[in-house]
Amino acid sequence: MAATSQSISRIIHSQQFPDFRKPLKSSNCISLSSQNPFLGNLTFSFINPSSTRTSQSLSISTKRRPVSAAITVSLPTVSPNGVVGDKTPKWSGRAIKSFAMSELEARKLKYPTTGTEALLMGVLIEGTSPASRFLRENGITLTKVKEESIKLLGKGDLYFFSPEHPPLTESAQRALDWALNQKVKSDENGVITTIDLLLGIWSEEESPGHKILAALGFDDEKANKLKSIGSKPGFDEDK
Repeated sequence: MAATSQSISRIIHSQQFPDFRKPLKSSNCISLSSQNPFLGNLTFSFINPSSTRTSQSLSISTKRRPVSAAITVSLPTVSPNGVVGDKTPKWSGRAIKSFAMSELEARKLKYPTTGTEALLMGVLIEGTSPASRFLRENGITLTKVKEESIKLLGKGDLYFFSPEHPPLTESAQRALDWALNQKVKSDENGVITTIDLLLGIWSEEESPGHKILAALGFDDEKANKLKSIGSKPGFDEDK
């Protein structure tokens, strides 16, 4: 037995194993390069099968690109009544984010469309705009709005999958158009803000968003106060 063990040991040590600590020579490798739109430049290095080396190795060199996400929104950019001259209002960054959050909230609630109630929730979820702060200061919170939405519209079907961008209801589209038209008619800086968006919701008296705001204590007096905040000279909610 001892002789057999020694014989096996000599056989094992006599075999030539590659030293993985040493870099592979280019003559023993096959390199493949490819362009990947998401990962950038990829280089794959494989050991040449004709090489005396018997081990296999895979080396990946990746140059990563910064990850960027773009949100596609359906906010109107042209007034249905036409834009006078070269004055074309743009939506503020916070208003765009609020709209994106409203689509997401409609999906979370399993609603098939993005209504005025979802637009209202989007403003509150964004959380940093003057309109959002004004609502919270007056006791109108996201939790209360959700509760009122369920009371008014019911719960969404648990097994229903909302589209990625739930289409706007007619009242929600009119609310956005109202905000756009009001900015076109004014002599202000031409940026549509979350205040304009909220006032557009309030303008749709038969819409769920208006009814929810009214149920939570919002009224014309508060609407005028909110409007005065957005009408101050130099007002810019994105600063």
